[in-house]
Amino acid sequence: QVQLVESGGGLVQAGGSLRLSCAVSGSRFSIGSMGWYRQAPGKQRELVAASTTGGTADYGDSVKGRFTISRDNNKNTAYLQMNSLKPEDTAVYYCYADLIVCSPNGCSTSSSWGQGTQVTVSS
Repeated sequence: QVQLVESGGGLVQAGGSLRLSCAVSGSRFSIGSMGWYRQAPGKQRELVAASTTGGTADYGDSVKGRFTISRDNNKNTAYLQMNSLKPEDTAVYYCYADLIVCSPNGCSTSSSWGQGTQVTVSS
């Protein structure tokens, strides 16, 4: 059974930093893209950052230059370093991982999600 466990959220003052972690447990799959989306009250879920197995990263426009995503493929874990936090970064952050399962019939990909972690930035 696949499980994504997130940690690292909390309350921080504007200008501060937080680091989120997302660990994927389970077996019989490989991981493609990993990253985070976030959702603030009354707003749509938006991409924060994504990392491919090849090491490329993609960021939402509002976090470019402030957030950095990294991953440890040996540990099936991704990290999101968030610096220069702003009150508008307040949201629930959801980790995801694209899981690739292969069989003699071919490979399929599905997305699995973490439980979400609250990030609150006070002004």
